[in-house]
Amino acid sequence: MTNTLSINNREYPSILNQTSIVICLDGSQKEYIDEASKLNLTPNLDDIIQKGENLMAHSAIPSFTNPNNISIVTGQPSSVHGICGNFFYTPETGKEVMMNDPQYLRAPTIFEKFYQAGAKIALVTAKDKLRTLLGNGLKFNEGRTICFSAEKSDQATKIENGIENVNEWLGMPVPEVYSQDLSEFVMAAGVKLMEEFKPDIMYLSTTDYIQHKYAPGHEVANKFYSMFDKYIGQLDELGATIIITADHGMKPKSKEDGSPNAIFLQDHLDDKFNKNKTKVILPITDPYVVHHGALGSFATIYLEDKNDLEDVMMEIKKIKDIEVVLNKEEGCSQYNLPKDRMGDIICMSSEFMTIGSSKDKHNLSGLNEPLRSHGGLHEREVPFIVNKKMPQIDSNKQLYNYDAFYYAISGTNS
Repeated sequence: MTNTLSINNREYPSILNQTSIVICLDGSQKEYIDEASKLNLTPNLDDIIQKGENLMAHSAIPSFTNPNNISIVTGQPSSVHGICGNFFYTPETGKEVMMNDPQYLRAPTIFEKFYQAGAKIALVTAKDKLRTLLGNGLKFNEGRTICFSAEKSDQATKIENGIENVNEWLGMPVPEVYSQDLSEFVMAAGVKLMEEFKPDIMYLSTTDYIQHKYAPGHEVANKFYSMFDKYIGQLDELGATIIITADHGMKPKSKEDGSPNAIFLQDHLDDKFNKNKTKVILPITDPYVVHHGALGSFATIYLEDKNDLEDVMMEIKKIKDIEVVLNKEEGCSQYNLPKDRMGDIICMSSEFMTIGSSKDKHNLSGLNEPLRSHGGLHEREVPFIVNKKMPQIDSNKQLYNYDAFYYAISGTNS
């Protein structure tokens, strides 16, 4: 390897003295860790925080899973890599599509570039929707790359994933998607990969099913962080540089009676304007809506007639719990979003409110707990925990979750 690698306008040291691990602890705001720590459920994490760094960072906006995981693994916001939601709309085709296909990526991942330079790479994600994006540009026939999901661990092959018989290897069955077990599978696999595969760079990405359903301090949430603590202690003992961050936080979004607190924006706009004048797109939408019903804090609106822009924006601004209403130019500039994948208007709701489209389009039958969700500014504060002191982090500059690999890789040489 050369001494540095230039990846998406950042210079990374290419000589790794130890493994660099970044963990995206999905949906984890600081309070989850704090509450578990108060009950002495996270002794390993407490030790890491004591000896290292316990900082806060901003996520990319919208504070959803896909844009932030891809920001973390490219080191840049959506305006660079192009993934600005779990889901997006193309007016030219009239199609609404998932953004889990590598064709939508506009920047290489850190993994692709380090793999080309000779590094060993290990990637484990909870849900399979991220796997193809994370593994884009990697080859699995040289024994230097492993990339699989917990969700489809039984389908992993040497040709597609660099590993086979994962469940036998790990001694764990395929976990239920809507469970803590999905995240535990990721962490257990990370420990075993460190012990046996010994990657130069590893990324572990969990799922936020628990955080969507349970508040910080709830016994189920505490159990999750106690589980995580066990594995993070084992990883720390294996001598890697570790950074723990999150793709977004999570906030309560329900009324006193437990029903979802939502503004059904498409219904509202259809009442105020002719139908088909506006199209509300919710980038939180993905195949896994049981725990959030596709209700989040971010929406983008496409207009049939661009001349209606000011009128529609004025109407949305009248809605009390929609805090941010910006046109495409302003919104994309302010929040580093790709203009060609956003609507004419960008909206974000208040801390305890979500934005829906039409009420009849949301299946809320799976919400057997008061809704907790994310997507806007109130869920962008995330932990940034490092298992060693890292004085190179500039406290005067805004830290982002997508700085994680830069500092993890830099930290391997310190």
